[in-house]
Amino acid sequence: MLNNMTRKFYLRSLGTVFLVFVFMRGMSQTVPVGMPVLEDYYRRAQLLGHVDSAVSFTIRPISATKVFALDDPFDPDKSFHDSTDTGYRSVTGSDHSIFNFQFLPFSWQQQYNSHHPYGWNNGLMVPAQGYQALVSGGFYAKAGPLEIQIRPEYAFVQNTDYETIDIYDGAPDIPARFGTGSYSLASWGQSSIRLNFGALSVGLSNENLYWGPGNRNSLLMSNNAPGFKHLTFNTIKPLRTPAGSFEFQIVAGKLESSGYSFLEDIPEKSDWRYLSAFALTFQPKWVPGLFVGLTRAFQAYRGDIKKLRDYVPFFVPYRKVKRSEFEEPFGRDQLTSIFARWAFIKAHAEIYFEYGINDNAYNFRDLFGSPEHSRTYLFGLTKLTALRNRPEQHIRANIEFTQISQSIDRLVRDAGSWYYHSLISHGYTHKGEVLGAGIGPGANMQSLDVSWVSGYKSAGFLIERLVQDDDYYLAAIGDLNGYSRRWVDISAAIHGAWNYKNLLLNAKLQFINSMNYQWKLKDYRPGQYYIPENDVFNFHGQLGVTYRF
Repeated sequence: MLNNMTRKFYLRSLGTVFLVFVFMRGMSQTVPVGMPVLEDYYRRAQLLGHVDSAVSFTIRPISATKVFALDDPFDPDKSFHDSTDTGYRSVTGSDHSIFNFQFLPFSWQQQYNSHHPYGWNNGLMVPAQGYQALVSGGFYAKAGPLEIQIRPEYAFVQNTDYETIDIYDGAPDIPARFGTGSYSLASWGQSSIRLNFGALSVGLSNENLYWGPGNRNSLLMSNNAPGFKHLTFNTIKPLRTPAGSFEFQIVAGKLESSGYSFLEDIPEKSDWRYLSAFALTFQPKWVPGLFVGLTRAFQAYRGDIKKLRDYVPFFVPYRKVKRSEFEEPFGRDQLTSIFARWAFIKAHAEIYFEYGINDNAYNFRDLFGSPEHSRTYLFGLTKLTALRNRPEQHIRANIEFTQISQSIDRLVRDAGSWYYHSLISHGYTHKGEVLGAGIGPGANMQSLDVSWVSGYKSAGFLIERLVQDDDYYLAAIGDLNGYSRRWVDISAAIHGAWNYKNLLLNAKLQFINSMNYQWKLKDYRPGQYYIPENDVFNFHGQLGVTYRF
């Protein structure tokens, strides 16, 4: 009898240990860049004073459990856990737990373009006409300082034919169409393996990165392209010092081609590219809410990387006159930007900007004489206004301007288009898409987004003006008899997000008038300013659902 009782005791004990291992929630999962509903929720929560004001939101993904002391980053307000009665939810982990395990949310995102590609910051999805679907899910596990996040992605692309011209037939590697029919893509997605020590983390990752303060665009790093394999050394929460807080990330990555470019047939251009880049943010203690930062990125073909300093070129001087001892016998492309974000918590508002250059000045005289040479920038502001007698509900207004095309300085000295490079033929791309601003080389955009928001829920409208590759237009087409033939997309959209128990829902319906699509010149008659037959209508739709376990 005693043996049977002992046996049952051990079996129950083992069962309990198993359940604790399986269902205990981890403490350092990242909220993937671009995750519908939740990313916007966290940034709004900071402006409302609900989460730590020392977090910059300029180096993402964010380890929400670390920086915001949450048990589950996918249920920050605990409304889902409180509304469920599944047994394992009562088992909670802590940052000191030896073992942790959690199933990550399953997400199904869909996109449709009726006439031609539109939309960006969608990761594994590609610019295409027709229907696309992206599914992702996985698990997170922790054992002491070791953390493993496996979140692969799978995409189906209908990729129907549409009228186009491939303006990047030379370079960079930005195909107008990825193949000639439907196909599927698979990726490691938002997966990583890390060792965490306090506020620091080192590991191998395939996650998308987003650097800078922009909402719609980022100059150097965004989720426009698929995630790329990289080594990372970064903070997972702000490093606090007597002067203020620091956040940083240093990556060494592998950039690959699309497979749909003529560059594949050139042996010396078929190699993958090595990317070394960093982002650094400082929050001065004496100016609450202010974040200032710096990013810098270098890329070169893998076959050209031979010495240690080739792998870590961060100390190459900015001024070309100082580079004699750093000159390299191979081509290397570099981009850099400075940025700032100022969050006014009491006013529930923020203002931000990012300013970048892709061709460094020769010396200080050159810098001050032509500060706009090779520049690009973005600027934005957000304001949340509480509804009368409903303090939990707000109207959120955001305005953002992004200017990628060359400045007027091109008339004196051509800087080349952003994300191009004469020696790195693929440009600043990964698998055929720009790593930075999704609107692409030479483009400019202005947007206004006004929404009602309450917790996870939102409903609003977006107005957008997008000038497609103005650098190409001015170089290859230009004004005809003084009349502009620019390709300009004017669009209006309604969008929303909702939560119901363990579901997060998101949707967007966008209606686009592409004026002078593909810079058409058909039916042109001298002296005629506007030819409506050159306009096309395009519908861009998004629909997604996320299931939280």
